[in-house]
Amino acid sequence: MLRVAGRRLSSLSWRSSQSQTTSAFVSRNTAFVSDDGRDSAASSRPILSPYQFSFTPDLIRGYSSGALTSGHDMGIISDLPPTVAAVKNPTSKIVYDEHNHERYPPGDPSKRAFAYFVLTGGRFVYASLIRLLILKFVLSMSASKDVLAMASLEVDLSSIEPGSTVTVKWRGKPVFIRRRTEDDIKLANSVDLASLRDPQEDAARVKNPEWLVVVGVCTHLGCIPLPNAGDFGGWFCPCHGSHYDISGRIRKGPAPYNLEVPTYSFLEDNKLLVG
Repeated sequence: MLRVAGRRLSSLSWRSSQSQTTSAFVSRNTAFVSDDGRDSAASSRPILSPYQFSFTPDLIRGYSSGALTSGHDMGIISDLPPTVAAVKNPTSKIVYDEHNHERYPPGDPSKRAFAYFVLTGGRFVYASLIRLLILKFVLSMSASKDVLAMASLEVDLSSIEPGSTVTVKWRGKPVFIRRRTEDDIKLANSVDLASLRDPQEDAARVKNPEWLVVVGVCTHLGCIPLPNAGDFGGWFCPCHGSHYDISGRIRKGPAPYNLEVPTYSFLEDNKLLVG
C-alpha cells in the first residue's frame, strides 16, 4: 500500500533591489513521495501551476501619493514609498511683469506739439472731405433747371372775358383764374368777416382786384369744385356740398378753409406767371 505524504515547500522569495526588476512570481509546488522514501520523478523538478501565484510584499510599488489598497487587506505589507509625490505650493503673491511696460521708452516731450499738429490737420482734412460729399449729395437731390422751368407757368390773360373762369394745370393741380366784374368786386368786399369760417379780407387774397387766382382743390377732401356755381356765385364742390364765394372763401359746407392762393405775379398787363 502506498502512503502519500504531502510536503509543502516554502515559498521562494527574492527581494528585488532598486536596480532589478519590479515584479516576480513564485510558484508553489507539491512533491509526491513513495512508500519507500524515495522521491518520484516528478519531485526532481518543480511544477509551476498557473493557479498558485503569490505576490511578495517587496514587489508591490505605489503609483500615487497613497496606496490604492491597504496592505493589510491584501495580506501583505508594502514598505516601498510612492514614486510620485504631488507638490503644492499655493501663494497669493502677484508677480508684476515690468518688461511689457518698459519695452518702449517714453517719447520726447518736445515732439508732442508736432504730433498733435499732424493729427489735428488730418482731422480737418477728413472733415472737409466729408462736408464736400454731403453737399454734393444734397445738391444732387435738388431740382434741375428744366424742372424749375416746369414749376412755373406763364398764362396769357388777353383771351379771358370778364365774368369768366379759366382752368390751367400747374404742378399737377388745377388753378382757377377768374376775371371779375365790378359787381363781383363789390360783392366780395361787402361780406361780414365775422360770419366767415376762415376770416380773410378780399384785398389779402388778390394782387389785382380784377383777377382772382386760386388752386382748384377743395380743402375738405381734395375734390375739384365747379366754377360759377353754388349759393354764393363762386364755386361748388359736388363731393360733399361745400360752397365758396366770388373770392374763394368757404361760406357753407364741411370744408374747413378757403381755397389756396398760389404764388403768382403779373409780368405785363396781359401776362401772368404762376409759381
